[in-house]
Amino acid sequence: MKIKIVTFFACILLLMSCQDMFDPENENISSFNRVYTDPGFAEGLLISAYARIPTNSLSFNDVATDDAVTNDKNNGYLRMATGEWSALYNPENQWTDANTAVIYLDQLINIIDSVEWKWSNSEIKSLYVKRFYGEAYALKGVIQYHLLQTVAGYDEAGNLLGIPFFKDDKNFNIPRATFEESVNQIYSDFNKALEYLTMDDYQNIGSASELPTGYAGVSIDNYNEVFGKELNQRISGRIVKAYKARLALLAASPAFSPDNDVTLWQNAANYAGQVLSGIGGVSGLDPNGHRFYDAARVDGINLASGSDSKEIIWRRSITVSNSRELSNFPPSLFGQGNVNPTQNIVEAFPMANGFPIKNSSSGYDAENPYASRDPRLSLYIVYNGGTMSGKTIYTGVGGGENARDSISTSTRTGYYLKKLLREDVNLNPSSTNTKKHFEVHMRYTELFLIFAEAANEAWGPDGTGSFSYSARDVIAAIRKRAGIAQPDAYLASITTKEQMRELIRNERRLELCFEGSRFWDLRRWKSDLTETAKGININGNSMTVINVENRLYDNSFMHYGPLPENELTKFDALIQNRGW
Repeated sequence: MKIKIVTFFACILLLMSCQDMFDPENENISSFNRVYTDPGFAEGLLISAYARIPTNSLSFNDVATDDAVTNDKNNGYLRMATGEWSALYNPENQWTDANTAVIYLDQLINIIDSVEWKWSNSEIKSLYVKRFYGEAYALKGVIQYHLLQTVAGYDEAGNLLGIPFFKDDKNFNIPRATFEESVNQIYSDFNKALEYLTMDDYQNIGSASELPTGYAGVSIDNYNEVFGKELNQRISGRIVKAYKARLALLAASPAFSPDNDVTLWQNAANYAGQVLSGIGGVSGLDPNGHRFYDAARVDGINLASGSDSKEIIWRRSITVSNSRELSNFPPSLFGQGNVNPTQNIVEAFPMANGFPIKNSSSGYDAENPYASRDPRLSLYIVYNGGTMSGKTIYTGVGGGENARDSISTSTRTGYYLKKLLREDVNLNPSSTNTKKHFEVHMRYTELFLIFAEAANEAWGPDGTGSFSYSARDVIAAIRKRAGIAQPDAYLASITTKEQMRELIRNERRLELCFEGSRFWDLRRWKSDLTETAKGININGNSMTVINVENRLYDNSFMHYGPLPENELTKFDALIQNRGW
């Protein structure tokens, strides 16, 4: 009997031990309910969305276009441009990040009113509620815009589709909305954001008269605590208005408006013009905006004194590094020479007199091709005999490691990237330094170009709509800033909408080069995607244009990107774009 009793209790103890093994103690992991009592935890939903903005870093997807190639054989955009782009392999896939961010933002919107943002001060709490509503709706619009740009397209039945709008985080098997419905929903989110972000910028105010619409009677100190200048890299009313112009331009573009609806162009011009009028219109163009990345301009930013770049609508915080230069300096400057501008874009720069190089009035000399060119050429691109960090770079035969195809880090085209790089960075292993940089989400030059493109399509080269400036006025100011000789005889020769369209597109190509715009512009314009990327071979006085890399796209459907194949496998309500 004693043996049986001991055995019985031993079994009980053993079973208890096994139960402990299979049911471990609760881990120290917070549940979602923590958002109600921990404002920092709740704000993390918003920060997670900020972290997923596609323009947080430079993609250099230009190497998938006719503007550049790369010497990095493992680069995803190289693979994309040379035949590997598919629903299974897509370097521009934003589906997961974008939809995750939107789900987080919807969760935040659902609980904003219930969070104890400032339990000790009810007015400050109400101000936080307004700001977080504004930021959340604004970020939803921004991220959904980028996703729409990425996946909008026609299905096999000829329907122009957009993106899905999930009602909750439990049912993802829903069809995509139409493109028009998608655009309208994003506008709705932007407009909702502007109900709360009624100020254009985050800044401290000194009197009650400076309080924005909807904030009358609020304590100045409390307003400054929640909406003060310390927040100036968060999304604001001005940024939302600028993104509405971006969205309107996308909707009006040939790829998404095959009937060329003039009202859509008017929308884009009006949205851009409203923001530009706030800085004085054409007179507000930053005279140094095309050099926004220069050392002196970046180092001159002093937020404590309210000094920021006049060119920038929205940027990321300043960081200190040399990684951008390490990736792109020529090998003689200890760089990897990754991004190589093409002969294609070099030829897109006009002469200093403003005429395209193929125009009989240009004065272009094929034997001295870089002489008397648009000053932006030497500002943005290192060519044979050009300078970088005060040193002359030779890319022709005899140029050493900088010469075309000399070593693995040499240029493949005969050109190196100069734009966006700080020439005061030193990569010499014995004296390496780091410098300030920032990434740009959007700058005013782009907004001016949006206005010019849309105004020309809506009202012609000299039409102004409800504004005091035209497409011609904008392009004239941009070209004058660039250093084109005045008076601008070539611009004066432009008389038709079609001629102005060609010039505006070229100016956009030059002003926004290597910032990731051309990848999307070629697609929304439905331009030829297959133009071969070219370079130049220089041997003494002999200069020969060469083919460097074929662009293996299919113009019949690749103006529209694919949905990820794994999402289509999981969710049968989704429909793939035609051709993929």
